[in-house]
Amino acid sequence: MRVKSPRRQRHNKVLKLAQGYRMARHRLYKAAHESVVHAGQYAFMGRKLRKRDFRALWIVRINAALSSLGVTYHLFISALKKSSIQLDRKILSELASNQPQVFKKIVETAGFKLQK
Repeated sequence: MRVKSPRRQRHNKVLKLAQGYRMARHRLYKAAHESVVHAGQYAFMGRKLRKRDFRALWIVRINAALSSLGVTYHLFISALKKSSIQLDRKILSELASNQPQVFKKIVETAGFKLQK
C-alpha cells in the first residue's frame, strides 16, 4: 500500500482553498499559500469593518429622522440615557425608517417637546 506524503496532503489542502483564484494563484503552491493566508486576513478584517459600517449607517438613519423633528443626535442619545430608555442604535434606526410614528413617540418620551 502506498503512503501519501504529508507534504502533498498539505499542498492539496491549500490548493483546494485557492480554487477560483486567477493565474498562478490557483495552480502553484507558493502563490496559492500566500493568497490563502492574505484572504484569511482580509476576511477577518472585513468582519470587524462590517460592524463598524453598520453602526455608522444606523447613526446616519437616526440623525436623518431626528433632523426632520428638529432634534440633534447627541442630545437625543444623552436624553435616552438619562431617561433610561435602553434601545440600541440598530433598533432605533429600524424604527426611524420603518415606523416613524413610534420613533416620534420615543423622542417625546426622551423629553423633547415637538411641534405638532
